[in-house]
Amino acid sequence: MANNSYSGVKNSMVEANHDGEFGCTLKELRSLMELRGAEALTKIGESYGDIQGLCNRLKTSAVDGLSGQPTDIEKRKTVFGQNLIPPKKPKTFLQLVWEALQDVTLIILEVAAIVSLGLSFYRPPDAERDHCGKAAGGVEDENESEAGWIEGAAILLSVICVVLVTAFNDWSKEKQFRGLQSRIEQEQKFTVVRGGQVIQIPVAEIVVGDIAQIKYGDLLPADGVLIQGNDLKIDESSLTGESDHVKKTQEKDPMLLSGTHVMEGSGKMVVTAVGVNSQTGIIFTLLGGGEDDEDDEEEKKKEKEEKKKQKKSESLLHTHARTHNYTYIDNSFVLFCSAKAQDGAAMEMQPLNSDEGADAEEKKKANLPKKEKSVLQGKLTKLAVQIGKAGLVMSAITVIILVVLFVVDTFWIQNLPWVKDCTPIYIQFFVKFFIIGVTVLVVAVPEGLPLAVTISLAYSVKKMMKDNNLVRHLDACETMGNATAICSDKTGTLTMNRMTVVQAYIAEKHYKKIPEPENIPSSSLDMLILGIAVNCAYTTKIMPPEKEGGLPRQVGNKTECALLGFSNDLKRDYQSIRNEIPEEKLYKVYTFNSVRKSMSTVLKMADGSYRMFSKGASEILLKKCYKILTANGEPKVFRPRDRDDMVKKVIEPMASEGLRTICLAYRDFSTADGEPDWDNENDILTGLTCICVVGIEDPVRPEVPDAIRKCQRAGITVRMVTGDNINTARAIATKCGILQPGDDFLCLEGKEFNRRIRNEKGEIEQERIDKIWPKLRVLARSSPTDKHTLVKGIIDSTVAEQRQVVAVTGDGTNDGPALKKADVGFAMGIAGTDVAKEASDIILTDDNFSSIVKAVMWGRNVYDSISKFLQFQLTVNVVAVIVAFTGACITQDSPLKAVQMLWVNLIMDTFASLALATEPPTESLLLRKPYGRNKPLISRTMMKNILGQGVYQLIIIFTLLFAGEKLFDIDSGRDAPLHAPPSEHYTIVFNTFVLMQLFNEINARKIHGERNVFEGIFNNMIFCSIVFGTFVIQIVIVQFGGKPFSCVALSIDQWLWCTFLGFGSLLWGQVISSIPTSRLKFLKTAGHGTQKEEIPDEELEELEDMDEIDHAERELRRGQILWFRGLNRIQTQMDVVSAFQSGTSFQGALRRQASNSSQQQHDVTNVSSPTHVAFSTTTTTATAANSASATVGCECVFSSSA
Repeated sequence: MANNSYSGVKNSMVEANHDGEFGCTLKELRSLMELRGAEALTKIGESYGDIQGLCNRLKTSAVDGLSGQPTDIEKRKTVFGQNLIPPKKPKTFLQLVWEALQDVTLIILEVAAIVSLGLSFYRPPDAERDHCGKAAGGVEDENESEAGWIEGAAILLSVICVVLVTAFNDWSKEKQFRGLQSRIEQEQKFTVVRGGQVIQIPVAEIVVGDIAQIKYGDLLPADGVLIQGNDLKIDESSLTGESDHVKKTQEKDPMLLSGTHVMEGSGKMVVTAVGVNSQTGIIFTLLGGGEDDEDDEEEKKKEKEEKKKQKKSESLLHTHARTHNYTYIDNSFVLFCSAKAQDGAAMEMQPLNSDEGADAEEKKKANLPKKEKSVLQGKLTKLAVQIGKAGLVMSAITVIILVVLFVVDTFWIQNLPWVKDCTPIYIQFFVKFFIIGVTVLVVAVPEGLPLAVTISLAYSVKKMMKDNNLVRHLDACETMGNATAICSDKTGTLTMNRMTVVQAYIAEKHYKKIPEPENIPSSSLDMLILGIAVNCAYTTKIMPPEKEGGLPRQVGNKTECALLGFSNDLKRDYQSIRNEIPEEKLYKVYTFNSVRKSMSTVLKMADGSYRMFSKGASEILLKKCYKILTANGEPKVFRPRDRDDMVKKVIEPMASEGLRTICLAYRDFSTADGEPDWDNENDILTGLTCICVVGIEDPVRPEVPDAIRKCQRAGITVRMVTGDNINTARAIATKCGILQPGDDFLCLEGKEFNRRIRNEKGEIEQERIDKIWPKLRVLARSSPTDKHTLVKGIIDSTVAEQRQVVAVTGDGTNDGPALKKADVGFAMGIAGTDVAKEASDIILTDDNFSSIVKAVMWGRNVYDSISKFLQFQLTVNVVAVIVAFTGACITQDSPLKAVQMLWVNLIMDTFASLALATEPPTESLLLRKPYGRNKPLISRTMMKNILGQGVYQLIIIFTLLFAGEKLFDIDSGRDAPLHAPPSEHYTIVFNTFVLMQLFNEINARKIHGERNVFEGIFNNMIFCSIVFGTFVIQIVIVQFGGKPFSCVALSIDQWLWCTFLGFGSLLWGQVISSIPTSRLKFLKTAGHGTQKEEIPDEELEELEDMDEIDHAERELRRGQILWFRGLNRIQTQMDVVSAFQSGTSFQGALRRQASNSSQQQHDVTNVSSPTHVAFSTTTTTATAANSASATVGCECVFSSSA
């Protein structure tokens, strides 16, 4: 892109080379799209004559568009490219396996197993064996001694199993993400004109030469040149970093670029560049979006040369990367998930070189309270790190004690000398002790935690699709469970968004239902119908019903549909008027926006005079009317006193029935006064004549009142924020149940709200907002800024004992800031604009409020699933670690062998996380209050269950361990020599242990102390099949596992006893739940999130550059700093050296950029998950981090390696 200023362009008209049959080449179009404003116009003038000339060259018609012939479309795709940016290749299964192998504990196990394998093949001469102490002798059976390699091999095998399972999980997760992504992309459609018909096609199908209709709220999918525009304003900050909206006209600046947002107006453009040739595509290609990451040596040489050229494009990219928060979903570039990093208010981007700008931004950032990321993730990571540390200590102590006991026993008590021939035997013992230690560590480290979160979230996201929630950021799902407040739009969310005119005030009479056309003076009627036909967007229309006898389909803006429907009800055809006056003939259009709250269209009449039609909110437009049409169709003066009468007698009664009131008016400009100054809106939009006022009904969705009741019962406050009149809003809020008769809640208008929250200087004060928001239920006539202020005020408030977690719904472009600011932003899938969807976390595919309630249920369910898993996991951890530890210390050998421990680890980590994380939500989740951000993951009830079950299991295991041989009348397995065959005794211990876990898994299904643990168990088939499957595998292992699993086949009696002891944990569970938790004062909670106050100052300074505090990353970082300090220093030195060698590189630019995006990812670059991909040359890896950060929402990490 840097060197695209082709010199040969001017002569292009002479050259015969015009790709195939088109009058211009791809190169020409690409260079044309790099120009802006006047330059572009000159270029179009020189090369094509005018925009019409460009259309002719591209073989398209500005009115009818392309023919739509498949051959023509295909040819255009081959010549000019497709509208796709090719995704990066996903990681292969082998890469994922390699990543899973990087886990530190697994590596230690592998090494130990290999050493053990090697030593088992060493045969000392038999004679000397007796010198080596008691422990070495006693192997009678020759075959047994030869089977010494089995344990090492079995450990290796089980490591391979664990690795494959992990890799498979990552792979399926990646696949799911890709599926989700393609679904989001398929849902994006765009309106084009083909063969004279206006149709919607998927964005990927757009080709060069298409005539696209653009309107307020669109995200432009390709580059193009404006053919016709009404009041068009574009936000180009994503490409240029300039936050001011750019006005686009054919005369001054007709260039429209992909990836920019239409903020106002509408128009048509001819598409000139798509996919990788569009401006956004070029930038993606530079960023490496469309390339493979394995660059060959030659490419690297080329790159070095190119880096010099790239300096020019660097500044553009800098800004682009900054404003566009790239998201890399599983390595494929997507513009879609722009992470919520830019805070609504701080969206203005400074030009790169202005130092003052940078300082201002620093200051602005310092004052903004930081938004905290996934709380659950943070709590979990912290817990996992703590447990891991404890496990490490325990395993170290185990190894030390075992070694000391052995040395003391052999060399001191037996008083043997160290014989050279015995060395391998002693080493074998040490390796065995080491393996036991590592196994304790493996069991102690809950690597299943991140897996459980991933599975639970991914499962929920998949199921939420069925409940009409399309989740774009994973952690939004869990945040939703903690929501304490929902600020909802009215239109389309609480109501059906199917609007109809049901009352009208016309010709001085208030009709309670649609009047007969005969009762209206024909002059007034003609004026009304003409006004409705031309002053509604031409993209809005009423289509015949899809099914016989159904309701007519409403396409486009629903309020305008209601007016068009009104014209049909008056037996008039608006379409014939539109055919007479096509859109091109409209003289000027003032499109609707949130400031004007009205829309006007100007027609030039045959005699040279102008007539303007306006429609808008009645109380606003009536203030600008000074005449009104009377019963005989003549205008008469309309005084302020008449207006007040009309408000009282017409507008308020309509509004109190929940109707939206719209005023329709017109104004004539005579030729005598000359051409008006169209840019001076205040002078134009005044002196109107009122034609009529209509009351539009938008019925409340039948399921909404019930959904709102559920929210209120679940401790969630629902507030309605609407642009409607306060009486309409109050009436609808009462119908929905947001307001109950007799409540003392507040309903405010935007103006009043602003007056109350601002001080004398006009600044917003948090204390003032705190006085209002707890009581506020309806905010009417509100602007988008009011919505953002309210959301921010509630989130930053400290009056309630818990920080409020706020969800917001929005559909308009202007809702973007509020959606970004909220903890969870819901965009409307049907009525929502692209801008709103881009800013949101969850898209409601059916625009329905009751889907939000489903999201709350799923969110709470995720939280509970994780707690269930924790309750189960920690019980196993505590018991296994204590058994291995005490067993090893007393009998010099762990009762649970390494391979057995790995099997237990597999059950409790992978399988249990699958079983417990896929519990479906129940309505009972909505009967409790939200947990809030500070609630610990492990409540006191859960702690009671964990400790209670732990005590039961330990008593049983130790009884079996030390008295089992007497009870079952079998040989004791204790004090067995090195390669002794497996014993029945230890097999019973192992079997009972596993069966207790299985039954306890059923106990773990309930965490709030419920008695019936079987309730709803058959609703979760995954759970049933996993429990059953584990049981079957356990039978196979015990009966046929033999030497590798250190098992001996058991008799039926022994099996029944084991099962009975296992079943005991269910009965014991009932005993535990009978003990009131309140009595057990000594119980502590665990798994608190990190409070902001607890973060040390140094760390807060590091976090300064980030928009969000990511607790998970913080915890991981602390856990890993030790591992990485060494590696990191070397890495940094290498980076510095290579940076000096290659001069300023683009990668360097990204690294400097990185401080914005990811200070958190200090050194972890290779995160085994589809969601983070690091642009960096570093290769340090950390799998402890892998799995934990695997689920944090979608964002691309420009990894800093400093």
